[in-house]
Amino acid sequence: MSSVWVVIPAFNEEKEIVQTIRSIKQLDGISHIMVVNDGSTDQTSVLAKAEGVEVLDLYPNRGKGGAMNAAIPHIEGDIIVFLDADLGDSAAEAVKIIAPVKEKQCDICIAAFPPPRRKGGFGLVKGTAAWAIHRMGGMEARAPLSGQRAMTREVMESVTPFREAFGVELGMTLRALAQDFKVKEVLTMMRHHETGRDLKGFRHRGRQWLDVLKVLWQETRRKKR
Repeated sequence: MSSVWVVIPAFNEEKEIVQTIRSIKQLDGISHIMVVNDGSTDQTSVLAKAEGVEVLDLYPNRGKGGAMNAAIPHIEGDIIVFLDADLGDSAAEAVKIIAPVKEKQCDICIAAFPPPRRKGGFGLVKGTAAWAIHRMGGMEARAPLSGQRAMTREVMESVTPFREAFGVELGMTLRALAQDFKVKEVLTMMRHHETGRDLKGFRHRGRQWLDVLKVLWQETRRKKR
């Protein structure tokens, strides 16, 4: 039987980390849960440790891709699942991305989310990432930036080191498709924090867009070599 490791990068997620962990614990077949505490200044690490899961403490903050890269040498599973720390109860929906990988329907499975409950951006970042995946990998992506992903160990080892900052998901997908791994998306009912149409939200999406463009440029150059 394949061992399933769940890796949760977390930065200042004391409000949701406990429920996220408990929801994952409810799932059958989870072998190990690792929280990568990415330089949090709140109680994220303390609360995660109290839940009895492995916690890898990083200081200073490395960003999501950096936190994921730091976890790689410690991962021993056959199937690796990366989940965001703010999923709360909806983390239990991870079963929908684990099953297709276990059943060998695909090599990497990505969770698509339902429509957002609040207005966010205007689709520029997501649209650019989806366009890149279609142009470079021939795949129609509904969730090009989703961080909820299950994959085989072979995939993880083939697409790492991960891109750091906000380009981690796009870089991962492009590298997987370039190596002919089968990528699948499934609709889930996952929910997490949503950015709005305020200054903070626009700054966040601006940084995302710049990172997406950077990944697109770098992966295009790599493909031409």
